[in-house]
Amino acid sequence: MKIKPQKIQASLVIMLVIVITVLAGCGGMKSTSTDAGATASTGETTSTEPVTVKLQLKWVPQAQFAGYFVAKDKGYYEQEGLNVEILPGGPDIVPEQQVAGGSADIGVDWVGSLLTSQEQEMPLIQIAQIFQKSGLVLVSKKTAGINTPADLKGKKVGNWMGGNEFELLALFDKYGLDPNKDVSFTKQGFTMDQFLGGELDAASAMTYNEYQILLESGLKDSDLNVIDMNNEGVAMLEDNLFANKEWLDANKETAAKFVRASLKGWKDAIADPEAAVDSVMKQAESGSTTKEHQLKMMQEVAKLIQPQGMDEAKMGYTDEKMFQQTADIALKFGVIKEAANVQEAYTNEIVDMANKTQ
Repeated sequence: MKIKPQKIQASLVIMLVIVITVLAGCGGMKSTSTDAGATASTGETTSTEPVTVKLQLKWVPQAQFAGYFVAKDKGYYEQEGLNVEILPGGPDIVPEQQVAGGSADIGVDWVGSLLTSQEQEMPLIQIAQIFQKSGLVLVSKKTAGINTPADLKGKKVGNWMGGNEFELLALFDKYGLDPNKDVSFTKQGFTMDQFLGGELDAASAMTYNEYQILLESGLKDSDLNVIDMNNEGVAMLEDNLFANKEWLDANKETAAKFVRASLKGWKDAIADPEAAVDSVMKQAESGSTTKEHQLKMMQEVAKLIQPQGMDEAKMGYTDEKMFQQTADIALKFGVIKEAANVQEAYTNEIVDMANKTQ
């Protein structure tokens, strides 16, 4: 009996369907997860394409962020299979909004700002604490006679405001000074001209920026008195790394790789400040700064990232006591309206993962 061609074709189709079904049942067809092209069940890599991570800075390129530029220049991100895009910040850019909205994956900002955004129900979580100490100080000329915080009474004290004033409010509170009656608490510009011109008795300064500007203007350390927020017990944590919770849930390995490479970049920057500044100057706007100023900034930033006596292995970890102190100050002075859930505000899991897989 002769079999018709149509029946042969039909039989072949049926056999093909059976083979595909068997292969699928045996695991021949696998789905991939979001994280770095790894399969959900085996962790097997299915793609060699680098994973893009967008980092949103708090401000314009400067030595405050040197570790990220060093990590990129030295190929540390590339070695982790990452393509990291470093997005500059500015006065009109809020890193938390950029990360919450998906324009960036990881952001850099101060912890007080992160707490505010978390209270506004932005799905953000801190994954690393880069600065372990506050860089904020109050600086005055010795001729002003401000030897202790108590001497601020009756003085004109400046701050940039806009979220930068809360450590000073905590300082005033500690010494029983009413900022509306006992001191003249004044908005300070982003230069040190008011202080240099005698319009302010005490001015806010970051150790790595404005204080260096005063020295560059001709003043000496011996001409100045400094009130350090860390020494006064009113310091708030500053530069951190945070991510969108949803992105992090699907990309923990990627986040750990980013943190590992970034910390490696920071360690190199601390060990060789001049080389780190070379990386910074390639990114800084032409004419906006000098290599000398950035070198001083890098040297001072290093003291905040790895304070004297701190074990290098602790870099990147969030200290619960300091985070709680920051949250308490934020609550007391209205940065946040309700007490922060500290246990959900940050995690050390990603830094742990970064260190365990080195």
